[in-house]
Amino acid sequence: MRRRTPTAGLALALFAAVTATLAAPAPAGAAPALAAAAPDISVTNVQAHLTQLNMIASSNGGNRRAGSAGYTASVAYVKAKLQAAGYTVSEQICTTCTYRSNNLIAEWPQGPADQVVMFGAHLDSVSAGPGINDNGSGSATLLENALVLASQNPSMTKRVRFAWWTDEEQGLNGSEFYVNSLSATQKSAIKGYYNFDMVGSTNGGYFINRLTSTTAAPLKAYWDSLNLQPEENVEGQGRSDDYSFQQAGIPTSGYAAGASARKTTAQASKWGGTANSAYDSCYHRSCDTTANVSATVLNRSADGVAYAIWQLAVGGGTPTNDFSVAVSPTSGSVARGGSTTATVSTATTSGSAQTVSLSATGAPSGVTVSFSPSSVTSGGSATMTVSASATATTGTFTITVTGTGSVARTTGYTLTVTGTGGCAGGQLIGNSSFESGSTPWTATSGVITNSSSQAARTGSYKAWLDGYGSTHTDTLSQSVSIPAGCASYTLSFWLHVDTAETTTSTAYDRLTVQVGTTTLATYSNLNAASGYAQRSFNLAAYAGQTVTLKWTGTEDSSLQTSFVVDDVTLQVG
Repeated sequence: MRRRTPTAGLALALFAAVTATLAAPAPAGAAPALAAAAPDISVTNVQAHLTQLNMIASSNGGNRRAGSAGYTASVAYVKAKLQAAGYTVSEQICTTCTYRSNNLIAEWPQGPADQVVMFGAHLDSVSAGPGINDNGSGSATLLENALVLASQNPSMTKRVRFAWWTDEEQGLNGSEFYVNSLSATQKSAIKGYYNFDMVGSTNGGYFINRLTSTTAAPLKAYWDSLNLQPEENVEGQGRSDDYSFQQAGIPTSGYAAGASARKTTAQASKWGGTANSAYDSCYHRSCDTTANVSATVLNRSADGVAYAIWQLAVGGGTPTNDFSVAVSPTSGSVARGGSTTATVSTATTSGSAQTVSLSATGAPSGVTVSFSPSSVTSGGSATMTVSASATATTGTFTITVTGTGSVARTTGYTLTVTGTGGCAGGQLIGNSSFESGSTPWTATSGVITNSSSQAARTGSYKAWLDGYGSTHTDTLSQSVSIPAGCASYTLSFWLHVDTAETTTSTAYDRLTVQVGTTTLATYSNLNAASGYAQRSFNLAAYAGQTVTLKWTGTEDSSLQTSFVVDDVTLQVG
């Protein structure tokens, strides 16, 4: 997704577009009365496409920027899959793009040519990284949906067209070029355009472009069936390729999971994740790899796209019986010896109601999950009871709730099991001053050292990351079990940053501090100062979990920066 701040004029234009769509007769978003059941899109297959895109970036300078070899290889990968599946595929050279490169357009050759539903995602990344969430996630989601549509080859009431855009990161240039190349007749044939940009964010939310519009109806209906309570995609307004179609008067919508904006406390409460942290902490960074994608969010997005395609464009007939399953709340906590409850609800999504048997997997040792009743008629609900024994394994776990009828449908529930007897308190970091060798630390060779070139804060040893004056990465980590039931959880360490860089504005060398996959802070050559400074963080959100604390130092090709860490403590009490 392109960095962009909508202007007041744009906000008025968006308001006008939404108003016009709501006032217009039902366009592509109106579901046929009899729509065949949509297929379940394999998230494993979507992830396999992401792996390929990541490998392409790794083989081509670490990115898939428009006009680069990485982008060209990405187009070739997607194109080959589509051609093999039977699509009519074309490449459109964007002559007005910042980087001359190609849009990729694929049309399924069934359905009326003057009734088109279009699904698009940008295929390019920024130059800083491989762009796997931004926007390999949208690109791979559409690719797998296109392949499933071809394999099932249903009868079509509308024509489905897929597009993978170039040069989005430089200003939405590829999609704008495409829209400007269309005649008035060709534009009027497109009954709805759906955009998918960043649909797998690790701390993601569930956002829909123009949420209350008729065009958005099938996307919203699917997420509503999962009880996700989606919100308007405010952060993405005017910042992705749907804007090019909006400007041409074409109705638009789409999914997004969020970029650099921060998740609110209310959103974390209903969706899970970390409040006051970015939806995607690796947005436009080199860490936007396959590790930077939530399989759960990605799966829900991919299945929602399939639902929309089948609702909008697949022929009717006697619908297949199908249903959805959801759990509310989506997370809960139970102490050893206790229990907690949640409501499992089902809904008939097509065909007739059916009997759905409920079960659960993924519970840790000592935890049981039961349902009352154990089976329901789709449209009904049951109470799920989670009970923990006195010796239950503590920590946070994902329980998969499955409804089994003519098909199996699943949903996730995050369970935290806490201990009993209050907080023992104390300092949890082993060998906190590095004076006792490397155990229990895991570190790059030479990081834990008593070298006199950089002084320790106390004693003789410290952790010295980087300082080579050449491209280099050092890591330092320790796994820690954090008890539940304490009032305070404070991680502290002392940091000295020494650099030969002369800039006062550019962060060439960086130190990233993480808990698991969550980034607590990033320091750079711009933080250089004499002596040590203490850095402290509240880790209360990780109570009852075993987590890995990690420091990662990355240094560019010249002028050293040393990140020296000493006296690391995690005090609970």
